Amino acid sequence: MTFSVTVVGTGAFAREHVLALRTLDGVRVARVAGTDLRQAAELAALVPGAVPTTDIASAVADPAIDGVDVCNATPGHAPWTIAAGRAGKHVHVEKPAALSIESFDQMVEAVHGADRTLMVGQTVRFQPAVAELHERLERGDAGVPRLLHITWYTGHVWPGGWRGWQLDPVASGGHPVHNGTHALDLAVWLMRSEPVEVFGRDFPTFAAEMPMPDSFHLLVRFANGALATIELCYALTQPGRFLRRVVLCGTNGTLLHDTDAEPGLSTPRHAEPPASLEGALARQLAHWVAAAQGREPLRVRPSESRAALAAAIAGQRSLRSGHPVRIGEEAR
Repeated sequence: MTFSVTVVGTGAFAREHVLALRTLDGVRVARVAGTDLRQAAELAALVPGAVPTTDIASAVADPAIDGVDVCNATPGHAPWTIAAGRAGKHVHVEKPAALSIESFDQMVEAVHGADRTLMVGQTVRFQPAVAELHERLERGDAGVPRLLHITWYTGHVWPGGWRGWQLDPVASGGHPVHNGTHALDLAVWLMRSEPVEVFGRDFPTFAAEMPMPDSFHLLVRFANGALATIELCYALTQPGRFLRRVVLCGTNGTLLHDTDAEPGLSTPRHAEPPASLEGALARQLAHWVAAAQGREPLRVRPSESRAALAAAIAGQRSLRSGHPVRIGEEAR
């Protein structure tokens, strides 16, 4: 049975979603909806039969649509996720899912209230090397996780990085929310616990004039006593470069993932993604469809996404205050 999808969003990442969705068997991109008809038409042209529209409400509520893939700018995630849930649709929403815990809870209530599936697009979980790391942890190779260190460097923001609304913390949530949610979700997934306290420090690298510093460190304490140190930095001079190291120490051993050891990454001009990243978005969206159809248990649970978002919001508050921030009752 064909699973029909409306894509909400017409930006660069919406394009990646359309390209990934069109590769999936049994999935049809029926509508591409956004505020710019020209951009919507360009994306719809990538899939035979897809209809571009600026009437987002109708595209979301269309009775022929099974699922809505919300991948517009972050401030628009909550309104269209809630609208889709109330229309009885399954929803996939890009990270960060929302800018507040209150909004996220409303999204969950709207979708789950219609007995539908809500999945946040935590792509890192679907990257082959990270999925293998989690599988090894589940097998007991490291025992009980106690200490996690994530170092995450990528190409610098100038050129080809954040633009416009992403540089405004009010619109994007700040660096820990907009970009750090990936690393924080990975920490929640691996540590099997909720963060309870976050302490952060940020700093600029080569672009001191940026309104949002492009690098930060977070120290995250979890309810089970585990500790994670996260370093995220957009300081590599080559825009396409990507370096990541994950060290997970447990009671019985240590697990390691290091992209710098992968073939090809030592060449600055190498344009292909490392093996640890290949095909993650398509796997992510395929899993969402399978979970919506009841063929697979949901891998990204809303409770985990909520915990990662709460930690990201606390991290941004800590960067501004200069003090550790306890995740309060409003984020539980």
